[in-house]
Amino acid sequence: MSSTSRRAARRIFTPLALALLVGCVSPGSLTTPGLHGRLVDLSHDFSADTVYWPTAPGFELHSDFEGHTEGGWFYESNTLRTSEHGGTHLDAPVHFAEGRSSTDQIALERLVAQAVVIDVVAACEADRDHAVTVRELEAWETRHGRIPDGAIVLIHTGFDRRWPDAEAYLGTALRGPAGVAALHFPGLSAEAARWLAEEREIAAVGIDTASLDPGRSETFQAHRILFAREIPGFENVARLDTLPPVGATVIALPMKIRSGSGGPLRIIAVVP
Repeated sequence: MSSTSRRAARRIFTPLALALLVGCVSPGSLTTPGLHGRLVDLSHDFSADTVYWPTAPGFELHSDFEGHTEGGWFYESNTLRTSEHGGTHLDAPVHFAEGRSSTDQIALERLVAQAVVIDVVAACEADRDHAVTVRELEAWETRHGRIPDGAIVLIHTGFDRRWPDAEAYLGTALRGPAGVAALHFPGLSAEAARWLAEEREIAAVGIDTASLDPGRSETFQAHRILFAREIPGFENVARLDTLPPVGATVIALPMKIRSGSGGPLRIIAVVP
């Protein structure tokens, strides 16, 4: 398919996908190829148990009012407080790349696209500090074909099963700088990030850990390489084990924060 045809297809696809997300179209009524299927929620919910980076404040939900008004009807309203980067969330390119897109500037084509799921669970169970290699990405392509242009690449480590136990998930329950120094979880190697950014034309990268980089990283090379190329990241994704290696469509819509470096993310998949 030519680049012009791909752009035209995206213009048709995106509004249908968004309609599905907000419930305007039920899954059973969809007949457009690639959109008929079951919906899978790939997001962790936000609560007092939500895992955050050791130096970030946790999620807070405060009740403003709950009960019956003087007029006699029930009413409930809350105020929430959260870091951009906690729970299932988006990392915008500007998070690690000066002058790149903020949360509100990311093209929808990078947030709504076909997905490929790369399973590295066995390697991560053997080594919780595993850094995904180029060889693993190439091995996936040997089995499933070249990563399609415009795809969202999802890295399945299996660590979402440890959520929301911070010590099991992050490698430590410590907070503050001491917690950052004690982080142990898998992520992308710099070489793998560079291969995805330079050798393939991908839309975004997601992972079911707290960071695109391994927890022990001190230089965040995967973030810096991907974001310099305007490739956003999705972190703390859930239930990637429910998706096929190819064939699902991902809809990942963050809170649209003007000039934001990230934001809470509701990410779902449509599985044929």
